[in-house]
Amino acid sequence: MDRRPGLSVRLKLTLSYAGFLVVAGALLLAAVWVFLLRERSNSLAVPHRSDFLRVFDPTNFGPVVFVPAGIMVLAFLLVFGLVGGWLLAGRILAPLTRITDATRQVTNGPLSYRIRLPGRHDEFRELADSFDLMLARFEAHVAEQQRFAANASHELRTPLAVTQALLDVARDDPDRDIGELVERLRAVNTRAIGLTEALLLLSRANQRSFTREHVDLSLLAEEATETLLPLAEKRGVTIETSGEMSVAIGSQALLLQLATNLVHNAIGHNLPDRGVVWVSTSARPGTAVLTVENTGEKLTSQLVSTLTEPFRRGTERLHTGHAGVGLGLAIVKSITQAHDGTLTLTPRPAGGLRVTVELPAVAHRRPPRPQRDM
Repeated sequence: MDRRPGLSVRLKLTLSYAGFLVVAGALLLAAVWVFLLRERSNSLAVPHRSDFLRVFDPTNFGPVVFVPAGIMVLAFLLVFGLVGGWLLAGRILAPLTRITDATRQVTNGPLSYRIRLPGRHDEFRELADSFDLMLARFEAHVAEQQRFAANASHELRTPLAVTQALLDVARDDPDRDIGELVERLRAVNTRAIGLTEALLLLSRANQRSFTREHVDLSLLAEEATETLLPLAEKRGVTIETSGEMSVAIGSQALLLQLATNLVHNAIGHNLPDRGVVWVSTSARPGTAVLTVENTGEKLTSQLVSTLTEPFRRGTERLHTGHAGVGLGLAIVKSITQAHDGTLTLTPRPAGGLRVTVELPAVAHRRPPRPQRDM
């Protein structure tokens, strides 16, 4: 939250302790001053050096009075310093106590608790705001993981249930065509394997357990389009590639999967006839950019904002017999985040979707490649 500027905790403690030292010194000097000048007519006179010797003269009445008075003053300063320091420290460190209590509540209670520490900006308020932000992100992550686990369980249960149903039918009908049964079981099993591999890839991307190297996104885009060219021709989709060398820092295998998922998604969710997919790369200062666009139905911003959720297939989008596992863009999002990049989904005014991936890059450029159709 926005706060007005205030004194830092370090400065507050410094001023507090300095103030107590000044007060203690003033009281001590006042006691000595009163003792040394007790017999002078002018109370504001400066003591003579001979006055200080009187303090150590055992025959003088001064030590008898000064020593007990000094002890009393020091005792008072000790008690005053302990009590005042305890109160001041408690007041200054009260926000830290509140943060500690909040930590205990979150440990044993709901993640929705927030500190919301009032007051001007200082180290403790900054710590409280950071703690609240961490809790918000952690709560969102836990909720996302819970949804993911529920959806994954449902998706994995579906092929198993279909397999069980096919086996039950085959058991009850011995005369059923075995070849047809095998083909259907093979299709269901293939889908289950694809889903499992997608889940493993998503987990690997989230763990960031990969070696970072220099990767040219333009080469990965070409490889992805060449791999999916038969699928594009089968669906009557034209792929156009263009751009320039764009060297990012990351895992070549994961970034190739990212490009493949984007192109595959653009082909699968396209017009039923004469669809187009545009794949381009570019280099900016410190950033490598991969952009994939496709034609299709007009999409709303609300729908586009949900497409990166796991198992979200875009029920309002156009389907042309394409049945994915619903993890394509979710994997793209996880790979992008694992590479400290940015993923942007924008609906095209004419219909379709524009996906832009920005990744940390190596400053290296070459002339743009000529555009070609596939």
